[in-house]
Amino acid sequence: MLPQEIIRHKRDKKQLSRAEIEDFINGMCQHKVSDEQVAAMTMAIFLNGLTPQETIDLTLAMRNSGEVLSWKGFNKPIVDKHSSGGVGDKVSLMLAPILAACDVYVPMIAGRGLGHTGGTIDKLESIPNYNTAANTDLFQQVVKNIGCAIIGQTGNLAPADKKIYAVRDVCATVESIPLITASILSKKLAAGLQYLVMDLKCGNGAFMSNFADAKALAESIVAVANGAGTKTAAILTDMNQVLGNAVGNALEIKEALAYLQQKNIDPRLDKITRALCADLLCRCGRCNSEEEATKVIDSSLSSGRALEKFAQMAAALGAPTDFVEKADAYLPQSLHQKPIFAEGEGFVAAMDTRAIGLSIIELGGGRTVPNQPLDLATGYTDFVQIGAKVDVKTPLAIVHYQTEEQYEKAATVFNKAIIISDTQPTIKSPIMHKVT
Repeated sequence: MLPQEIIRHKRDKKQLSRAEIEDFINGMCQHKVSDEQVAAMTMAIFLNGLTPQETIDLTLAMRNSGEVLSWKGFNKPIVDKHSSGGVGDKVSLMLAPILAACDVYVPMIAGRGLGHTGGTIDKLESIPNYNTAANTDLFQQVVKNIGCAIIGQTGNLAPADKKIYAVRDVCATVESIPLITASILSKKLAAGLQYLVMDLKCGNGAFMSNFADAKALAESIVAVANGAGTKTAAILTDMNQVLGNAVGNALEIKEALAYLQQKNIDPRLDKITRALCADLLCRCGRCNSEEEATKVIDSSLSSGRALEKFAQMAAALGAPTDFVEKADAYLPQSLHQKPIFAEGEGFVAAMDTRAIGLSIIELGGGRTVPNQPLDLATGYTDFVQIGAKVDVKTPLAIVHYQTEEQYEKAATVFNKAIIISDTQPTIKSPIMHKVT
């Protein structure tokens, strides 16, 4: 089938058949469809949309463009979670070992930082010798032996997605819900998952700042994933403030380890992590109710099993065997740490979370160009939360930095990004909505 005819059908608002979609994706992977034709197709989809069935067919065609992992012989549920990205979002670092300690398999393929949001893989690379580029054999071996493994995307998983995304990024078609859905799910379905929960961030620090848009994307992902055979739910979570006490690669590893040790627990981070874990435990049949799931999660943490799973996973992927016990000695540390103080008295009423995320880039902890080496030590700890009472002696955060210029830039951002009011704001739940 000629690619220009398939494009014309979508341009004219006709529904594409599965055969047309598969022909187009296969032709693209075989270099029989040009970048110009891919751009034309993505614009036609952006303008005219896709039906649920078209989105399912596109997702599966993209999934099938490369390797699809098989978990044959694995006798426990295969589960995972995916986050749309946020500032201070280190949930994956706790969720995977918690669930592994709850007797399910968690093969997690995570990403790097994107724009103002941090990436799980960048954080894990703070750990000396941790192999985020493990091959499929090692990945599956670690999952089987330990229960969880977190690595980066391999080149063999959903290569069609990389091709389409590169074109979307430069031709103003990134914000298409069907294309976002297919991009996310093609990679997740290629991992061979049976059960998935989406953590869809919504707020001024998320890619979806509008609740209606976030809800529409959640509904699309849930419908398509379930239609493709992976039992899926989505939880919309608040990203109008930094998640947790720390922001920055190595600093978030430290917070995750403290959480697994049940120390210095941030209530919002705890609630989101538990909600995602409980959904998967109930959805896969490991637990029969949220109450039962809560008890199982509590036991995995209080017994130390979840922390042990993290230590075992890290060691199996190359990290020092005593990393958890001596994390402070192994993780990179900045030359300087100094607080930024509030400029007035009152309550923290709001924050520009995106601006705070971008300030991590100024500290060297995020990228301005692809493949840029990161300063994994920089960032913030002891981050103030909305609702906190502050005065001029209250630190808004501790900055971990290398040069005084970096500190001054961070202080300038904070003075604009943290809004202090005379009135204490209403504290909202970090769980905004659930789509099943």
